[in-house]
Amino acid sequence: MSDHNYETDFLVIGSGAAGMNAAITAHKNGLDVIIAESQKFWGGTTAISGGGLWLPNNPLEQKAGVEDSPEATFDYMSETIGTPGTWASDERKWAFINAVPHFYNMLAEEGVKWMHSKVYPDYYPDLKGGRIGRSVEVKAFNYKKLGDYRKLVTQGGIPFAIYTDDVWELGRAFASWGGFWRGARVVFRLLGKAITGQDARGMGYAYAGSLMYIIRKREIPVWLNSPMTDLIVEKGRVVGAVINKEGKTVKVKARRGVMLAAGGFAHNPEQRMKFQGIPGWSASPKGQNGDGIWIGQKIGGGVAMMEDAWWGAVIIDPKDAEHGLFILWERSFPYSMIVDRQGQRFANESESYVDIGHHILNHYKDEKDPLKKFGWLVTDKRHSRYINTALLTGKKPFLANGTLVEAKTLPELAEKMGVDKETFLDQIKTFNQYAEDGVDRDFERGRTAYDRYYSDPSVRPNPNLGKIAKGPFRAIKVYAGDLNTKGGLITDEYSRVLKKGGEVIEGLYAAGNNTASVMGHTYPGAGSTIAPASIFAYLGALHAARFDTSGPADFAGRK
Repeated sequence: MSDHNYETDFLVIGSGAAGMNAAITAHKNGLDVIIAESQKFWGGTTAISGGGLWLPNNPLEQKAGVEDSPEATFDYMSETIGTPGTWASDERKWAFINAVPHFYNMLAEEGVKWMHSKVYPDYYPDLKGGRIGRSVEVKAFNYKKLGDYRKLVTQGGIPFAIYTDDVWELGRAFASWGGFWRGARVVFRLLGKAITGQDARGMGYAYAGSLMYIIRKREIPVWLNSPMTDLIVEKGRVVGAVINKEGKTVKVKARRGVMLAAGGFAHNPEQRMKFQGIPGWSASPKGQNGDGIWIGQKIGGGVAMMEDAWWGAVIIDPKDAEHGLFILWERSFPYSMIVDRQGQRFANESESYVDIGHHILNHYKDEKDPLKKFGWLVTDKRHSRYINTALLTGKKPFLANGTLVEAKTLPELAEKMGVDKETFLDQIKTFNQYAEDGVDRDFERGRTAYDRYYSDPSVRPNPNLGKIAKGPFRAIKVYAGDLNTKGGLITDEYSRVLKKGGEVIEGLYAAGNNTASVMGHTYPGAGSTIAPASIFAYLGALHAARFDTSGPADFAGRK
């Protein structure tokens, strides 16, 4: 083995959706594979995520009769994403679109049980090519099938058999009969799984578990506690990597290449302050330090979109100041609004999480202190009938550190918030008039199908608007946190890493949050993080498997 301790065909760095899909694809196409994961847990951000994949024109969508096409998807991606750079080129968009049915069917053949998220709309459904029902998820997976690996999955997600289409109603389980019955069905489902002795989990755990089950069946080695420390380059081509395998430095020769799928840099506060002006407040798991990005950059890889992330509104965790508690329906349900430090609204509270994050950051673009870049989520008594996930464990820690304030009257609330009282009360008056009329004349809240996905249909005339008029009142600080970062190495339609000038670094592939996303600065639909991570890992592994000395295979989903 010359000076290498190990040899394989394809070395995969990371064990999230990108890493596991790269490994499965490569192995299915005849390559020997090793997965090296830096953390003691496998699954990465994928495991604790919502687990949805935005897969336009997939077989389940077609079976449901949704009128869709590759051309409609391309129109929609062009409208929402544009072309911010080569990482979101038309070639990469088409590679993603064309690969969808191939990728979907590959995992179905391997035993993944897909489900259709029938009612989940694209995030900009009113734009050209927008649709409802492009997303999919995976049916609940029994973790007992994983043996010892059952306890080694990333911690922090929802370890129950819950689906995306449960979530949109569970948030109002105590506010409507529809939500109540959905909650009852979920309880019966969980009891049924428990009675049969299953450790059944949905959402991100279902997808990650299904992939790891395939990895285990195929006997692909998974090295935990084994971070990559360097890449090995010979004559301009990446031929392997240096791995700190459980504390021991080893060299791994990779005949067909290395796939970087090690995640973003969400938990690297120094780099986040440098590129984004905030320390993070990420909902992603620990270990997202960006090592794959920095090591790829060290050998010449170009980077882009380092200032961006998969943003969202978060409440800082009082138990961990680096962690953000992601909120979604909490800001979209009626009887709520978000104001800035002066007491003025500045965004559509029901818009997509990436957009609300961008709006918070842009609103405070001249503010140097990251702790001052926040808005107040203001609610009245009626909002408390909706579930606030951040407060499920109790509100005392939030009250104690000033993140949450409560008052019997709105003037008193303004004083406790520290906002301009006159501005705040005028804004409440305007907002309440919009709620009565059913039209938000400032930000059009409740206009689109996406806005109304997280709403209360019993509230009329606009299910996203409700007067803030009944005390006691509450306000809680919300910041721009994220699901992970979305900037990184620039790649082509084959997932090959490119140098700053566009030249290919032979033998080096990257996918997922190690890369600048094909989705650009936006978020077209539910699962726009995991879907491209999975598909470009699939395409990169296919390229590595089909590469020969005469040149790369012309695939990218077209065959």
